[in-house]
Amino acid sequence: MTAGPGRASSRQKNEEKTMQFMEKWFRLKEQGTDVKTELLAGLTTFLTMAYIIFVNPAILGDAGMPKDAVFVATCLAAALGTLVMGLYANYPIALAPGMGLNAYFAYGVVKGMGYTWEAALGAVFISGMLFIAISLLRIREMIVNGIPHSIRTAITAGIGLFLAIISLKNAGIIAAHPATFITLGDLHKAPALLAITGFFVIVALDRLKVRGAILIGIMAVTVLSFFLGGNRFGGVFSAPPSIAPTFLKLDISAALSIGILNVVLVLFLVELFDATGTLMGVANRAGLLKNGKMDRLNRALLADSTAIAAGSFLGTSSTTAYIESAAGVQAGGRTGLTAIAVAVLFLACLFIAPLAGAVPGYATAPALFYVSCLMLRELADLNWDDTTESVPAVITALLMPFTYSIANGVAFGFISYAGLKLLTGQARKVPAIVWIIAAVFVFRYFYLGAE
Repeated sequence: MTAGPGRASSRQKNEEKTMQFMEKWFRLKEQGTDVKTELLAGLTTFLTMAYIIFVNPAILGDAGMPKDAVFVATCLAAALGTLVMGLYANYPIALAPGMGLNAYFAYGVVKGMGYTWEAALGAVFISGMLFIAISLLRIREMIVNGIPHSIRTAITAGIGLFLAIISLKNAGIIAAHPATFITLGDLHKAPALLAITGFFVIVALDRLKVRGAILIGIMAVTVLSFFLGGNRFGGVFSAPPSIAPTFLKLDISAALSIGILNVVLVLFLVELFDATGTLMGVANRAGLLKNGKMDRLNRALLADSTAIAAGSFLGTSSTTAYIESAAGVQAGGRTGLTAIAVAVLFLACLFIAPLAGAVPGYATAPALFYVSCLMLRELADLNWDDTTESVPAVITALLMPFTYSIANGVAFGFISYAGLKLLTGQARKVPAIVWIIAAVFVFRYFYLGAE
């Protein structure tokens, strides 16, 4: 049987209303994009960061947390934070529990300092509430807008370098070395060879203006991995485990003890400048900055602040904006519709974890490496003739990959910027917020240490 003219007409009207709503809400035409492009961009971003749903439970599991419950909490926290970012802030930026922050949670706070994981979750909650407070008071927006142009430019390039070292490591192209810290990996192995192949495919297709070039490269390497990389297909569907073992298990009273307040401060500072750096870097790459500022910055900041607090209730370490969002931006993502697509895919992962796990890290590595190459061109905008501007910028960019932390790069950028301006008699040109941030970071490193 075929649908009658009345039913077809009704369906067409519903589709038109949906498109009108999307246009009005996300302003697709204004941003030079369309629904198909946004959805493809969302899929691209998701594939580059889907590893977190498997890595996060493994890391937090080392802290004694139930891995199955953490898996569910990771998917829900990522979906919730990204959904708020898409619907409320209308930015193509995805959120999920942050790498580095989860390692500090597990190995620094729980195993290193001896606190319970429940108390550590309490510390995450307090840091999230502090975030919400300074976001509502617009203090965090003032901090972001106070970032000097040279540091802001360097953040984008630094994130590019950070993406580069992550992608090369995931591909097996670089490896650890006891004497030199880093060296060339084994290029005879399938992961490295497939990643290199995928990289050239992505660059060539993108240059030829093929839509979905990054996604095509990821999927091509994934398919080849089943034949050449020893990858195995574990099925499609699986029932999600219970979240009960971690849900509402945070211990706020323990987190308010004198000792763990230092942990709260470290989490707060790292989250603040990790997320801030990522938001600015990805927005800049997407061409969404106007006069160096984000129009809906406070909404974006509230989105990731809320996600941190919500994640602590669900049972996961701090949620933050993901630098892998740059891959979706490169694929054409410009609005919150990209983020919503990512959120839906994270929710779907509760039921299709085996399928999501079929994409190996070396399949997404070429996409991240290509994006990193493009982000480095931001350094051309620096005023290289003024070393009090260019040197802090270079320090910012280099320390991100070399310390494996966006926050550390931003911190030393602020400290060196303020210090060099002071030593060259230009202290009056430095905004007050820069002096305050530099002083806070000096206090952190010299008093609290560089956890």
